[in-house]
Amino acid sequence: MLLEQIGRAAEIMRSSERIVALTGAGFSRPSGIPDFRSDAGLWSRYDPAEVASLSGFQRNPRRFFDWFLPLLDMIEAALPNAAHHALAELERCGRVSAVITQNIDGLHHRAGSREVYELHGHLRSATCIECGHQIPAAPAIRSMRSRRALRCSCGGLIKPDVVLFDELLPRGLYWLARRAVETCDALVVAGTALEVFPVGELPQVARRSGAKVIILNQSATHFDPYADVVVRADVAEVLPELAERAVGASV
Repeated sequence: MLLEQIGRAAEIMRSSERIVALTGAGFSRPSGIPDFRSDAGLWSRYDPAEVASLSGFQRNPRRFFDWFLPLLDMIEAALPNAAHHALAELERCGRVSAVITQNIDGLHHRAGSREVYELHGHLRSATCIECGHQIPAAPAIRSMRSRRALRCSCGGLIKPDVVLFDELLPRGLYWLARRAVETCDALVVAGTALEVFPVGELPQVARRSGAKVIILNQSATHFDPYADVVVRADVAEVLPELAERAVGASV
């Protein structure tokens, strides 16, 4: 059954000129970054609404640092896995037009992907939550490691440019990502359970626009019954094979 599903997914990718990938925490799990919701994840020790929120950051920055620094350590130690490299190679071959990710680890960029929409932010910069002044992330990260909050010249707290629980997605970036989905031939949903909205609605957007939807995930998603193909497998194992079978891209 798995081989049959992989074959169907490869055929869809082979016949598609504009493939968009939608990735989540499961995509980076093979790189050593656990899913927040797993037994080893960050939510096993912290209440996300209390700690990983803008209000929580403002109320108790040090508690935010206690939550965030273990994640930062894992991200800094991580390397792109075979799935990241497969998407980058598919882009170089002209088949992947965009990568939309919920991850903040920057591994898609490090693997060589160029058209990446990081909907939940990144760690390259930090911004004052009062005046909006933006700086490189390094000073903010050094301050966090010293367990002290970095403040802007206006007095406001400076926060890494990641989207916290009570923040909205960057509106312009989300609509660029949605437009990429609306104009693709195939959407590959990889390593995400589609539990967070509005990102979780993108497969339906793809279907309404006439695109095929492939789901590569180890657990079920709400969109499985409507997908063209569902492959239950580790993305780092199956995506390189799909790239090879679809377009001859070797990773």
